[in-house]
Amino acid sequence: MRTSTAPALIVIAGSTGAGKSTLVNSLAERNVSRTGIRRPTTSTPVLVCHPDDREWFAEGELLATLQRLEPPTPTPSAQTGASGKNGLVVVSTEKLPQGVALLDTPDIDSVVEEHHEVAHRMLDAADLWIFVTTAARYADAPAWSLLKLAKERGARLAIVLSRVQPKSVDVVLKHFVRMLTEYGLGDIDRFVIHESTVTDGRLPDSEVTDLRLWLAELSVDEGRRAEAVRETLNGVLDSFRTRVPALAKHLEAQVAFRAELRRDVEAAFFGALSDIDKAARGGSLLHGEVLARWQDFAGSGDLMRSLQLRRRGRAARQAPERVVAFKTAIRTGLESVIVAAANRATAEVVARWRHRAELGGKLGEGLDRPSDTLVRNAGRAIASWQEHLSELVRTEGVAKRSVSKLVSFDPDSLSLIFTVAMFSGANGEDVPHRLVNALLGAESLRGIGAKALSDLRARISMLFDEEAMRYVQALDSAGIPDESVATRLYQATYNLEVAR
Repeated sequence: MRTSTAPALIVIAGSTGAGKSTLVNSLAERNVSRTGIRRPTTSTPVLVCHPDDREWFAEGELLATLQRLEPPTPTPSAQTGASGKNGLVVVSTEKLPQGVALLDTPDIDSVVEEHHEVAHRMLDAADLWIFVTTAARYADAPAWSLLKLAKERGARLAIVLSRVQPKSVDVVLKHFVRMLTEYGLGDIDRFVIHESTVTDGRLPDSEVTDLRLWLAELSVDEGRRAEAVRETLNGVLDSFRTRVPALAKHLEAQVAFRAELRRDVEAAFFGALSDIDKAARGGSLLHGEVLARWQDFAGSGDLMRSLQLRRRGRAARQAPERVVAFKTAIRTGLESVIVAAANRATAEVVARWRHRAELGGKLGEGLDRPSDTLVRNAGRAIASWQEHLSELVRTEGVAKRSVSKLVSFDPDSLSLIFTVAMFSGANGEDVPHRLVNALLGAESLRGIGAKALSDLRARISMLFDEEAMRYVQALDSAGIPDESVATRLYQATYNLEVAR
């Protein structure tokens, strides 16, 4: 759009074996593009232009993302490999008129999937299209798919019907023209190449004379060339009225899909946190090792010794061995509950993602179990919570309620009694409830218990947030755009119409 004096880029497109490379070689009067019976023959695009136009394509902005390559050699592997997708061979010849350039593309129906993308990239860059098909294959689906694309884009188009038997020219051409007319393409330029002998990769000059004259007229008539370029450009811009909103809808669908996957993560870990809440309030945390340690602690006399006469010295600071074992059992029990809940949540997330789409399953690969650091982080979180509970008992329980100047409470032992009271469920008649009520009152039990449970929930929630971040990172790595991109595309469509 900025450089109206640039040469017109004419893309030679068509199906496998249609003779595109042979046609380009014939017009250039030299072998610039490989030909042969091996399919697909062309894998790397080849651009042919007049020497005076070479700088437009060798160094200019057109197709700037493609690496410029040296002309192919006769070796079989010359045009294969990784360079095919991101490479472009630029060849100059004085046999082509100045002002037009030919671009030989890979087949639109190649068995190599990568070639389809390359071919369509070339078509997107074209000012004009020359579609090449054969007398035997002009009615095939791939041919009409390309013609449909050209019609949708409003591209300036010419058609070459090759390998036509001289005796059947009238019949074939009549049928082909009728098909084109029914499709709304009856007035496009058409050229016929008869079945003839190909020598050294080229057709007899007489077979391409009409097409050569068409290119020459296009090159010398700047007005005609500009009109052809403008017609294709307008067709592309017109197509944006539907193509860009359609792209925006795809982006909206991707954004919605990402939101669904994100909600799956939130729901799974919120459910895991709710399960722990129920276990904490329902008494199911007090079982196994924790219950055995509590019974040992309460029945051994250590429970009563934790309520001791005030005394000084080292003996007052030493915690009974059973207190330490009981505290460890509570920490280990809570760790197990957290890890089990995380295992269920991670498995649930991956199962939901797989159920939604194949992409969801790929994003969830390796995320169907908690991180390797969860156990260690959970242990630290519970140990820190136990210290916090002891501090609550010390500052808000005993310090605020003076039972006796002669009685001293061991904060660690009393915090364990608090823990059992909190996790023993709704039954307020058990030993821990009665003991805490007697020592500190029901109000202290409710107040300290509510703060302790809230703090425990917050710590577990932070652990689960860290686990959930692995899934968020997986979603971010998928490259799904944010919500504003679709809006900007809609706005760009409107702005384009205003600018035109």
